[in-house]
Amino acid sequence: MRGTQPGDAPQPAAVDPSNIVRVAAWLVVAAIIVAALYLGQNVLTPLAIAFLIGFALKPLVTWLTRRGLPRALSVIAVILTLAMLLTAFGFLVASQLGTLSAQLPAYQTTIREKIRDVGESIRAPGMFDGVMRTVDSVQEEVGTDETEIVPPLRVQMVGSERQPLETALEWLTPALEPLATAGIVIVFLFLVLLDRGDMRDRLIRLLGGNLHQSTDALEDAAKRISKYLLMQVIVNVSYGVPMALGLWFIGVPGWLLWGALAAVLRFIPYLGPLLSSVFPLALAFAVGDGWEMVIWTLALILFLELISNNVVEPMLYGTSTGLSAMSLIAAATFWTALWGPIGLILSTPLTVCLLVLGRGNPQLGFLDTLLGSTPVLDVPTRIYQRLIADKPEDAIEIVDDTIEDDDVVEFYNAHGIEVLRKVSEDYLSNARPEHRQRVFNGMDALLDDLKEEYPPAVDPALAPRIACIGGRWEIDSLACEMLVHALGLAGLPAVERREGVVSTRYVNDLDLDGIDLVCISFFSREPATAIKAFCRRLRNRWPGRRIVVALWNAPPAILEPGAIAALGADEVVTTVQEAVLRIQRMVAPETSLERRVADIPENDAARVEALIATHILDDHAREELDALSKRAAAVFDVKFAVISVISATEEHVVGQSVDLPGTRDGTIPRDQALSAYAVAEDELIVVGDTKRDPRFADHPQLRLWGTSFFAAAPLKTADGMVLGALSLLDMSPRKMSEEELTLLESMAADVVAAITGEDAIEPPPREPEKPSTAVAQPVPD
Repeated sequence: MRGTQPGDAPQPAAVDPSNIVRVAAWLVVAAIIVAALYLGQNVLTPLAIAFLIGFALKPLVTWLTRRGLPRALSVIAVILTLAMLLTAFGFLVASQLGTLSAQLPAYQTTIREKIRDVGESIRAPGMFDGVMRTVDSVQEEVGTDETEIVPPLRVQMVGSERQPLETALEWLTPALEPLATAGIVIVFLFLVLLDRGDMRDRLIRLLGGNLHQSTDALEDAAKRISKYLLMQVIVNVSYGVPMALGLWFIGVPGWLLWGALAAVLRFIPYLGPLLSSVFPLALAFAVGDGWEMVIWTLALILFLELISNNVVEPMLYGTSTGLSAMSLIAAATFWTALWGPIGLILSTPLTVCLLVLGRGNPQLGFLDTLLGSTPVLDVPTRIYQRLIADKPEDAIEIVDDTIEDDDVVEFYNAHGIEVLRKVSEDYLSNARPEHRQRVFNGMDALLDDLKEEYPPAVDPALAPRIACIGGRWEIDSLACEMLVHALGLAGLPAVERREGVVSTRYVNDLDLDGIDLVCISFFSREPATAIKAFCRRLRNRWPGRRIVVALWNAPPAILEPGAIAALGADEVVTTVQEAVLRIQRMVAPETSLERRVADIPENDAARVEALIATHILDDHAREELDALSKRAAAVFDVKFAVISVISATEEHVVGQSVDLPGTRDGTIPRDQALSAYAVAEDELIVVGDTKRDPRFADHPQLRLWGTSFFAAAPLKTADGMVLGALSLLDMSPRKMSEEELTLLESMAADVVAAITGEDAIEPPPREPEKPSTAVAQPVPD
């Protein structure tokens, strides 16, 4: 082993008895809930049906209410419309069944002939006849017991004659039970739609905890389930209508019935599509003289299934994540065991409700883990786990799926270093020797694969001018290997030097002739002493080399300029992206200065014309834009919010939350404009710590305003022209969540509406992480 991680190995934590008690309590609660669901199914089933129908009908009730109709009348109108549709469907089914039952005797001859043909095909000599004759011969040789068995006497119990009233009740009870359930559902549905606010308040009270989280969970559940059911209706109708038309064209009787039945039965997961295909196939078998009608019907069903599953559902549901395939099967089994066939029909919507509640409420977060299709481990943890399990090929597959647009540097920056950080943290505390060997071998294979798939863009004739050296141990050198590859992709030739004991002999053997810049990698949390010793020996043996220290686990105090200079280094970096940009700036300052100025988009002339056409530069909307800036600053709790547009040569501040220094005349040269980056890249820009990004560390506007955080959302019109940006600036570094980024884009759409006088265009939803399985049940955003 080349080195060790600083620090003593922590002792394994003792088992907390309270954890065992907590698990036992949860098991008891789960058992009580399951028992209550089973025993109370007569009440809970109608309630669940009413809630789910209420989710689907709520948008229609809300639409009627907003048109001036009282809520009670809106609810009654919607329920009556639903009842009439169901009644019409019942009459359709009854009439079609009556017609088919009258025609079935005419198909008996065709059915008998086809059954006779199938039987003759089965009885014809085949490949298994010899095997069957051999089995028969063996059975004859073995023989059977010749003892005659006297069959037992059959005894029949004859009860007393039943009264007519008893017989009537026996026949009426099964018919009245569905009617009673339907009546209860209608009552519950009326109450759910009528008094939605009070019920929401009670659910929030039951959920408890943070009011914001509980409110978000309920709103998200209502929105998602409502859209899920609506999309399910659209998907089923888009399947049933072509089914009916196709069966009509083929000539299958009752085509309207089978199309409607297919749309309804597809609400039943798994069994629904199968049941909906059995009836038309059986009728095609009975009606057609040959096998052509059966084959065409089967081809129609397979074609519609392919189109529905691969085209219609992805288009309507979008790319949002939902239930995993395993949770769908488990949910169908669980709810069917509890509530029978009704539970099977309700299994997917009910499980979606549980999933959404788990995503929005910390107390129920385990539901998202159990049911969701999104990976429960982040990318670095998944890669690290595959390496521990000695499955580097699986880790490489995850890396290939993660890298987008061939941006290997971004992968190193966001995930690669994080994997090494996890290795560093577990090195002495949890990892065994075989684990360490697996991780090191796996990382070697992973990095070799990346370098082979993404070769460096360096001229082989160029001699390396940069050397990356591991500070103390193996993990430091692996980080250097990533950094050398990243520098090569940026066109900067670099070489790696392995870690070792920092001695006079080791420093002499580093072979730094022709090297201008040295980057030393450290994962240690307390690297000050090691950095000082290493830098002193380097400067004594190799004077004139500039030294950059890469601190992947840097304590905040050591990042200050004075602190790192006192240790003997010239610069300090904390990420791969920062290292590439800062080293590029030190080695090729002219190229770095060019990249500090945002590019000019290709459609800049048309964009400027669109900006002038809005007449926003005459400050006609200044008051409204100032108000939107103040709202953005308050919503995101930042120091400043600025709305600016980019003309051909200048940035014009058209709205701001406070009066910013240096903007008295409202203009800034375009080559110094922060929002020009959002205009050039046509996407949201977020710089969490401007001091760590060489493009912005010395930016004149950021220095003038004293800010360390910058985010800008482009102001994009309906025809795709980016006029400027809504920018957020704060005094200290910070991060933004996906929800905050979506909200910022939505507020930018409001700004565009104020500038152009048109309705705001909501931005498309940001794509979440890919589901863990391709057959996951989609849940609408």
